This record gives sequence, structure tokens and C-alpha cells, in this order.
Amino acid sequence: MKVISTQKNSKNCLICGMENPFGVKAPFYVLDDDSVASEFCFDKFHQSYPDRTHGGMISTFLDEIMGRALWIKEPETFGVTTTMSVTYRKPVPYGVKLKARGYITFCSRMGFSAKGEIYSLDGTILAEAQARYLKMPFNKVFDENSSFHEQMCYEIPLDKTEFDFPPKNV
Repeated sequence: MKVISTQKNSKNCLICGMENPFGVKAPFYVLDDDSVASEFCFDKFHQSYPDRTHGGMISTFLDEIMGRALWIKEPETFGVTTTMSVTYRKPVPYGVKLKARGYITFCSRMGFSAKGEIYSLDGTILAEAQARYLKMPFNKVFDENSSFHEQMCYEIPLDKTEFDFPPKNV
């Protein structure tokens, strides 16, 4: 799948926050099949058992990439997670480059459903999730003293041209 653009990163988010010392600092790319992808690396600070990433970090990453899929078509709307189911297929290492993808499987005026997957670079699926989200406009999420655009201020360079994933499992 070809990369067509990037999405901005925030200051403090645990997954994309560029100023969060314990964050993943993951970049996010919009693909030509209307999915969002990332190539990233968990850190030793994200450990559970030795040499393994904590399941909470894995589910947090999956939640982030699935929620970002909405921004492809609705860039001024947040997805607020209502339910999420995660399947851990294999241990997810830290200190190793991984790739992930998120995409919408159903969308209505009020909400959407999405699927997310984390893979090793050789294409082995490590974890996957399905979630439902309620749509919320930015002005309902932020108060008058904060701004989404102020928080999401880091432009990510377009340094990847394509990702290789299996077909979507909708």
C-alpha cells in the first residue's frame, strides 16, 4: 500500500507525544487504501515480563491507530472508545521495529468500528484488536482553554513511501 500523507503528532500523548519522555513517539501514515499505518519501536520502559511489551501498552497503541483511522475522512472528529477487544497472538518485543495498521470496518453518523493490527517487520501478526467508538467533535472534547491544533503541533516528515500488509479483514 502506498503512503499518501502523514498525520500530526502531539506534545504529550503516550503513543504519539514528541515531548513525552516515556512515549513511543510513533509516526502515523495515511495509506491509499484508507488505513493508517505506523512503523515504531516500544522501549524498555514499556516492559512487562523481560523482553516483552506490556499488554496495556499494546492495547493503547492499537486504540490509538484505530481511532486515527477516522481522521482520514473526518479530520475534525475524535473517536471516543466505548468497547475494545484485544487478541495477543505472540509476545510483542520492545527495542525492535514493528509495524501496525488501523482501519474502519463500519461508520455511521454517530460512531464507527475499527480493526487494528501489530506485526513484526517480517509480517507475523503479534496482536490485533476490534473496537467501537462514539464520534465527538473537537469542540466537545477540548475546553475553551485548550486547543487540539495547539496540542497536535508536530508535522511528521513523509519518509516512507509504502507498507506491506495482508488484505484487510473487515
